[in-house]
Amino acid sequence: MSTVLIKNARIINEGKIWAGDVFVKNGRIEKLDNQIDKKASLEIDATGLHLIPGIIDDQVHFREPGLTHKSDLYTEPRAAVAGGVTSFMEMPNTKPPAITQTLLQDKYDIAAQKSLANYSFFMGASNDNLEEVLKTDPKTVCGIKAFMGSSTGNMLVDNKVTLEGLFSRVPMLIATHCEDEATIRANAARYREKYGEDIPISCHPEIRNAEGCLISSSLAVELAKKYGTRLHILHISTKDELHLFDNSIPLKDKLITSEVCVHHLRFCKNDYGRYGTEIKCNPAIKEAFHREAIWQALLDDRLDIIATDHAPHTLEEKNGKYFSAPSGVPLIQHTLNVMLEAYQAGKISLERIIEKMCHAPAICFQVKERGYIREGYWADLALVDLEKNWTVTKDNIHFKCGWSPFENHSFKGSVTHTFVNGHLAYKNGLFFEEQKGRRLEFERE
Repeated sequence: MSTVLIKNARIINEGKIWAGDVFVKNGRIEKLDNQIDKKASLEIDATGLHLIPGIIDDQVHFREPGLTHKSDLYTEPRAAVAGGVTSFMEMPNTKPPAITQTLLQDKYDIAAQKSLANYSFFMGASNDNLEEVLKTDPKTVCGIKAFMGSSTGNMLVDNKVTLEGLFSRVPMLIATHCEDEATIRANAARYREKYGEDIPISCHPEIRNAEGCLISSSLAVELAKKYGTRLHILHISTKDELHLFDNSIPLKDKLITSEVCVHHLRFCKNDYGRYGTEIKCNPAIKEAFHREAIWQALLDDRLDIIATDHAPHTLEEKNGKYFSAPSGVPLIQHTLNVMLEAYQAGKISLERIIEKMCHAPAICFQVKERGYIREGYWADLALVDLEKNWTVTKDNIHFKCGWSPFENHSFKGSVTHTFVNGHLAYKNGLFFEEQKGRRLEFERE
């Protein structure tokens, strides 16, 4: 359908909530006004609903190629769209890892055929692929990913010469996973000596501790400041790291930015007793005082973006003992719901949720014509019923892994419609897949 008219919505956008209509033509927002009288191929009366820009998730693991028994580039974008996420940036630690331009392009080719949501893929850095990294086009690739801590295959970047080369020569955004490998290994050895293979999951935040995060994050910031590098540190999980980030300048002018993930805002160490290895992730979910500190830093703009680090594994894999249970949690379908719970608890406003999940990723990554409800922009939109109560069950989980830590949990607030590039991709549990998402573009030199 070439035109869409959304009437009587409560629009949340650019720090305001107001009643208005949106007219979409050929995939883009043509008109935004208090009242629009136009004929459209599809008209939706959004009375009682809130309209938001499509969420941009800057950190996901969709596992294709090579690990598609866990998830893939068909199933996970569908789950994303069901949760109001219209664009994602996916990580390179697939099998094989995306550490050459050919392997990176392979992922784009797969997504073009399969993904219901818009997509971009990080180019992976390793200890020995700097020349390949330097071939990356900053206008068509979201960034370079460096795992400064344990990862899949040979993607751990722990060579100081390699790190100096990356930070001194890469002209585009470098996103880092910051945990110090030596600290983690020493802690793991100590706990293995004490417990053998039966390490309690509650020890996870002591093995992957705040000290390890701070050592690695501090190194990344030091290198970025030394070379003037555009650095983005992913999934901040500790109070200790917060002094590394600045809230005195606008986001668009920051060279060093940061992200917090919904699970670090939602859970704390006390929750391991209930969820066990289901919430094992890296960096670890830590003590409640860390959670409260990162909440404060999010609200005062030291932390810039809310994302998921969506990282599915099968339930059989997750049910292993400490060392065999992989780290990662499937989250992308319910990320907005987690934040709406925080809104309902009075912790954050609707306007700030949209700022941190839609606007800030667009600014941080210089995403072209997305992240806002603006005339001329792509019509990535979601309608949300803030009053609808619903319960997460196996029947309504769209992840390929088929489980969620929120199973049997009731949320208030539900995505009713999601538009991707003006195409109605999701409506009340049904998907419309005749049009796929598009490759993200970036407004960079």
